[in-house]
Amino acid sequence: MNFFEGYAFFLVLIVLLIPAIIMGYFEKSLKLYSFGISIVFVIIIFSKNWIQLLYLILYFILQLSIAAGYLYLRKKYGRNQKLYHIFLILTILPLVLCKLETLIHINIFGFVGISYLTFKNVQIIIEIYDGVIKELAVFEYASFILFFPTLSSGPIDRSRRFHDDWVRVCKREEYLKQCADGIQKILVGIIYKVILAACFFRLMEFLMADKSWYCIIGYAYMYGFYLFFDFAGYSLMAVGTSYILGIRTPDNFKFPFISKDITDFWNRWHISLSHWFRDFVFSRFIMTCMKKKWFNTRLQKASFGFIVNMFIMGMWHGLTPSYLLYGIYHGVLLALTEIYQKKSKFHMKYKNSKGYKFVSWFITIQLVMFGFFIFSGRLLEIIK
Repeated sequence: MNFFEGYAFFLVLIVLLIPAIIMGYFEKSLKLYSFGISIVFVIIIFSKNWIQLLYLILYFILQLSIAAGYLYLRKKYGRNQKLYHIFLILTILPLVLCKLETLIHINIFGFVGISYLTFKNVQIIIEIYDGVIKELAVFEYASFILFFPTLSSGPIDRSRRFHDDWVRVCKREEYLKQCADGIQKILVGIIYKVILAACFFRLMEFLMADKSWYCIIGYAYMYGFYLFFDFAGYSLMAVGTSYILGIRTPDNFKFPFISKDITDFWNRWHISLSHWFRDFVFSRFIMTCMKKKWFNTRLQKASFGFIVNMFIMGMWHGLTPSYLLYGIYHGVLLALTEIYQKKSKFHMKYKNSKGYKFVSWFITIQLVMFGFFIFSGRLLEIIK
């Protein structure tokens, strides 16, 4: 059984969500119940691979100890940068060991969801350093980290946003509206993932067999649409389930194929990931550049920041050449977009015209689809 896949998962999901709906209807807190069924799903899904379950338990204990230890030292020594960097490295280390599996051929901390859990834990360490997080309640921390709808593949929630929903008990009318929205998201997600993604996947497989140029182009488009409907469908089901459990997990996609430029695309595609990197990597890189005076202009800082930001995002996906190239590709596109929009008089003059918007959208879609082609690994296969 996998998260949001197969009849068995959805049967168990329906059975376990019914009590949540009843509790929500009678205006009861869902904190304890949502934590309980998160544990149930973790045990069920990892039951066929106990090594992964043991890694998850070890990871949870390790990260809780790191966060609690750093919070204690932060209170005692203040904003000590050396301590901050040490604990940040310790937080990221399990994910690094997992990603290095392709290079060292040793599977350490290789359990489903480690990438997304690492985002949550890194955010906690950063906000402890910033002084935003002053206390760490073990039960709330466990509920946030192990919240099953988002454990495997996100969306990536923030601890403070999660806290606001976690402690709040909705009024009946508010909960019923939220529950209805959640059920709608689940149903749309099923259509996306089970029907549309499957159709595009079959077309993609058919085109993969032919190496003619037009089939390669067709494959790139089919892969892009398959990736969207598969991941967006999963995200919708995860968000919808969260709604029913009283947590308004943020949406992950917002019509990305109507993006007018690459910057707009990353505000619509995998939103929780791109915004996490924007807030915790890009913004902090820019602040460091300002303090160190590494660049002469804001445009230089922003352009280099985009490349660094997206390269790290590529590394997060994996250390294979395709993922790294994908990150660099989008970093360069974002940098060039920033330079063009800030420097081009042509853009300033025509950016609001319908014709210009259409051309900009058309070019953006081609660039996005080529990026997906890089991401798929097929480009490097063809080059070889």
